[in-house]
Amino acid sequence: MPNETVSDPAARHAEQLAYWDGPGAEHWVREQERMDAMLAPVAEALLAHAAVPAGAVVLDIGCGCGATSVALAKLVGPAGRVIAADVSAPMLARARERTASFGNVDCILADAATHHFRPGEVDLMVSRFGVMFFGDPVAAFANIRRAMKPGGRVAFACWQGLGDNPWARIPLHAAYEHVPSLPKPGPEDPGPFSFADPGRVTRILPSAGFAMPRFTPLELTVDLAAGGAGLDDAAAQATRIGPASRALREQPEAARAAAAAAIRAALAPHVVGDRVPLPGAVWLVATEAV
Repeated sequence: MPNETVSDPAARHAEQLAYWDGPGAEHWVREQERMDAMLAPVAEALLAHAAVPAGAVVLDIGCGCGATSVALAKLVGPAGRVIAADVSAPMLARARERTASFGNVDCILADAATHHFRPGEVDLMVSRFGVMFFGDPVAAFANIRRAMKPGGRVAFACWQGLGDNPWARIPLHAAYEHVPSLPKPGPEDPGPFSFADPGRVTRILPSAGFAMPRFTPLELTVDLAAGGAGLDDAAAQATRIGPASRALREQPEAARAAAAAAIRAALAPHVVGDRVPLPGAVWLVATEAV
């Protein structure tokens, strides 16, 4: 994800589009299987929280490589429909491959803030870690609101703060022993932790035509070894995803190597067999269109 802090909503939005539909997207396609394994507990909890009804029309915002879209297709059944939307053409291509056997999934390359969704069609909007990257979240949610039926529901997962997520914080602080700290994000900057503050989310959603949101905390374990691949794999993984990966981007090779060694040392005390489980904390957010 981009490192720079950008103040203008239009500029923030353009920067996010350029990243997710550019070279950065190929990285996430390569990491798809590993990310699905790491985030499976979140997807499971989110879909249970959303109480997805059979026959519903569901909009999967920021569908990425399609893990949630596949699960949603099974839940809504043949009488329902999943609209899997993302701004990333490379990731959406992978989602199309994974959902090709489902006749009830439409994968669309769509910017949530500007796409002309069919008005009043959607029963439920779901997003696993997609909405935090909106450059102008009020505009994006207002556009989604127009696609929803009266009383249509929203359910999404977003990370709580970095301090509540040792899986991300521990590798990042280890990396900081050898590389400069990332710029502190502005209060409106998109990013993985941009919806950590319930107060901000509570301002955004009603401004976009939704009821006051409800927040359910979810504590979980994030296995950086992706299901038993061991310490070395977990340390390498931490250099490829999460805040530490952004801190290492464009740094000299010597600094990157030193940071990688520091990350491995920081993760070593947390090894359990072939796993490296670390605590994580998520908000499950729910609201309705009004």
